[in-house]
Amino acid sequence: MWRGRRGLLRPSGCGVEELRCRRREREAALRKARREQQLVSKRLLRDEATEEAEGGRVVVILGEAQIQEFLRLAQRGIEEKERERALVSLRRGLQHPETQQTFIRLEGSIRTLVGLLTSNKALLQLEAARCLHELSHSEQSAVAEACLPATSYLLTYLSGHSSDFIELCLYTLGNLIVESEAVRRQLLPQGIVPALAACIQSPHLTVLEALGYALSQLLQAKEAPEKIIPLVLGSTLPQHILQLLQPGPKLNLGVAVEFAWCLHYIICSQVNNALLITQGALTTLGLLLLDLAAAVQRTEDAGLELLVCPVVRCLSNLLTEAAAETVGGPMHLQDERVLAALFILLQFFLHKQPSLLPEGLWLLNNLTANSPSFCTSLISLDLIEPLLHLLSVSNVVSVLVLTVLCNVAEKGPAYCQHLWPGLLLPTLLDTLALSDTEVVGQSVELLQLLFLYQPGAAQAFLQQSGLQALQRHEEVAQLQDRVHALQQTALHG
Repeated sequence: MWRGRRGLLRPSGCGVEELRCRRREREAALRKARREQQLVSKRLLRDEATEEAEGGRVVVILGEAQIQEFLRLAQRGIEEKERERALVSLRRGLQHPETQQTFIRLEGSIRTLVGLLTSNKALLQLEAARCLHELSHSEQSAVAEACLPATSYLLTYLSGHSSDFIELCLYTLGNLIVESEAVRRQLLPQGIVPALAACIQSPHLTVLEALGYALSQLLQAKEAPEKIIPLVLGSTLPQHILQLLQPGPKLNLGVAVEFAWCLHYIICSQVNNALLITQGALTTLGLLLLDLAAAVQRTEDAGLELLVCPVVRCLSNLLTEAAAETVGGPMHLQDERVLAALFILLQFFLHKQPSLLPEGLWLLNNLTANSPSFCTSLISLDLIEPLLHLLSVSNVVSVLVLTVLCNVAEKGPAYCQHLWPGLLLPTLLDTLALSDTEVVGQSVELLQLLFLYQPGAAQAFLQQSGLQALQRHEEVAQLQDRVHALQQTALHG
């Protein structure tokens, strides 16, 4: 994100280029940290009405003989109701891990279940799919791999007419994808990406949410950057994902959350973010940010942060791409609207979800790093003081706040004039009293910029016992060079 040649620290002081260089290195590490991925998880889709009708029965562990009998009845029962009841009993038994292990060890069991899955009897087909779904939820990879013979049929049924059945197939596929590389290796040549691309055009929200789940599991695979994401980017999926994230009355929170995480995983792979930018990803996400800021002011709905988090991450990471500066992004919007929206969200995070504050501040950092106009808006909207109030939240938040202030100060004398003195000097003296090396180091760099650009800043610092505040850090290995450089600048200019 930062530009310019690499410089060396000079013992007599520190120039702006050296400060940029150090921040570039730290921000590369921060950027990597911000690409952290959501933990994979499995989902269990059960019909609550059916579960209640069954009276919340205790799950019974089935032995080999019982499993064989249920499979025999399901296959050869005289009446369809009898066959269906056998599969229901088998499904309930498969909710227990011990039954699952017994089932996959039993010769021909999966083959029989797949045969029932391809039955022309809709109810039998549905119950067989539910049995497979129970198996897919197992924490044992051997159970997932035992289901391999069913994957091609599950994919085929994604083009069916029953939205409930498609939803069940998608969640089952998503669970199997998580557990086993062998499953993923089989699904790719079977055409899972084209199947999902066709399925994403469904008008059913439950199908779309399930599809988002399955796709997100696929995108998190360790081999995704090399083998999966290029196929996804080559399909129509990205355009459809961006359409589903368009703000407006049709935006569905559950669907948007799933696909925002999908987009996050694609962006984190860095396979071809320039393509996403040309397809309008930055503009779509920027507009969605404005919409979310308006929404948090209207409602107390605690679910909004589930969408805010991936949207902010996507924007932050896309802004680090070189293509973002040539194509533009939220820059198509008015700078002040973007910043105002972001500060509304920061206040929302502060009161409702403090753990997300670093996400918003990382976006603010990326917006202001190379943009004088965003820095100007930060000043003209009087947002410096609210930013300073966040310094008390945590050390992680403090480092990011100070980094944003460095972005502003680095733009030159006119910007430093607006920062100084106000609350900034006493605030920085307070941060120098802390023991966290990252916070102190960032405070030192901000002071160095202020001394370079703002006449009188160094003198005011000396008058407020600034040198004494620095002395406690002189022996800290990570800080001593920077502290010495700041002392020299303060004393000799």
